Amino acid sequence: MANIFGKYLTISLFGESHGQSVGAVLDGIPAGETIDWELVREAMARRAPGKNLLSTARKETDDFEIQSGYFKEHTTGTPLCFRICNVDQHSRDYDSLRHIMRPGHADFTGRVRYDGFNDYRGGGHFSGRLTAPLVFAGAIAAQLLERRGITIGVHIQQIGNIKDRQFCPMGEDAALLKSLRKKRLPLLEEDKAAPIENLITQTKGELDSVGGIIEGMVVGLPAGLGDPFFDSVESMLSHMFFSIPAVKGIEFGDGFLLSGMHGSEANDAMQYKEGKVITMSNHNGGILGGITNGMPLVFRLVIKPTPSIGRKQETIDLDTQENCSIEIKGRHDPCIVQRAVPVIEAVTAWTLLDMWMMANSRG
Repeated sequence: MANIFGKYLTISLFGESHGQSVGAVLDGIPAGETIDWELVREAMARRAPGKNLLSTARKETDDFEIQSGYFKEHTTGTPLCFRICNVDQHSRDYDSLRHIMRPGHADFTGRVRYDGFNDYRGGGHFSGRLTAPLVFAGAIAAQLLERRGITIGVHIQQIGNIKDRQFCPMGEDAALLKSLRKKRLPLLEEDKAAPIENLITQTKGELDSVGGIIEGMVVGLPAGLGDPFFDSVESMLSHMFFSIPAVKGIEFGDGFLLSGMHGSEANDAMQYKEGKVITMSNHNGGILGGITNGMPLVFRLVIKPTPSIGRKQETIDLDTQENCSIEIKGRHDPCIVQRAVPVIEAVTAWTLLDMWMMANSRG
């Protein structure tokens, strides 16, 4: 199992949804960096469940314990290890899942991959619970990036058929991007909040779930980060994004809309402005040849509907090798999009900090 991600800056995940704890080992963080732990707690709270009717009733405080790598208020340069204890597991809700496979989950594929020895409670290591340590790591990375003039903003661009406006592709103010972190529903258009809440509540009452689209923007990135082909900015970010449960699609810049354009429309004309190279449009989302061009990095991700729903679904029983049906019990999110926003923000920060450090290590 490959649980390590990164080139210069690495993260190694551990834990299961209903185990004693989840956590990670972070290697490559520079020595001498201070960390604002309150900002880390705020990021963790944004992801945490059990805060309102829009999310699962599972209550996890996501309190963390630092095991190593931080001494006298500074990073030491050695691996920073932390753990987050699990405190509100209802493992009995998953007793039948040893042999009855939930549609849309990794129950079947996980059992095949690990010969039936996988921890199936709450999805085990496949659970969204493992995004908690990702948020912890990303909250640290975001602080280091902002000290270097790089700011990340992420918002809900769509839930169901309700759409928020997209980011201005030429860039948004860094203060606006950071203000999204303070919102319960991070939207650019506040009047979309009530319809989205009503849709999620209605969907929950129908024992169903709903998905959406998350949009991200990064401003302040210098030109020259990334490498062509296998370590391109798109490749590295996509690798990390698709490691997050529920992510099923991605586009950069105008993405799939580029398929309907001519080259004369899709190309971003270039010019000098105050001695700096800029483009006059940003259809390519700040990336050319897998390398940042200094314009805002723009991406969008598709988040599928939460697969755990209360409606009856057709499935299989591996013990009897017969077809059967299932009505999933337990506590589940009718929509995971709003809780995925800080996760997307976090992994973007971790990946870009890794790429920034790689570029600067070359001199």
